Amino acid sequence: MNWRSACTCASPQKVNSMAEIPDVSGTAALAICESLLLALNDRKILPEHEIVGILRDAAAAHSNDTGEDGNADLHRAVAALINDILAGGNSVRRRR
Repeated sequence: MNWRSACTCASPQKVNSMAEIPDVSGTAALAICESLLLALNDRKILPEHEIVGILRDAAAAHSNDTGEDGNADLHRAVAALINDILAGGNSVRRRR
C-alpha cells in the first residue's frame, strides 16, 4: 500500500481516532519533512547550508508573524521549535 491509498482508503473510524490524539498531524508532518530534508542532503540535491537556510526562513516567518490571525502563541512556539531543531542539528546530518 502506498501513501496515496493509505490516505484515501482510511476508514472514518480510524481517521476519527487519530483526531483524538493531540498533534498527530503536526508530528507526522514534522517527521515527513525531516526525512525529506535528510534525503535531499544525503543525495546531494541540497547542500547543508541550503537546508539550514530553509529552516531559518521558516523560523523567521513565524517569528515575524504579527499574530493578526489570533495565533501569536502558536507562531512563537513554532519559531522556537524550528530554532531548537537548528540548534540540535536535527534535519541535517552535520559532518564534523
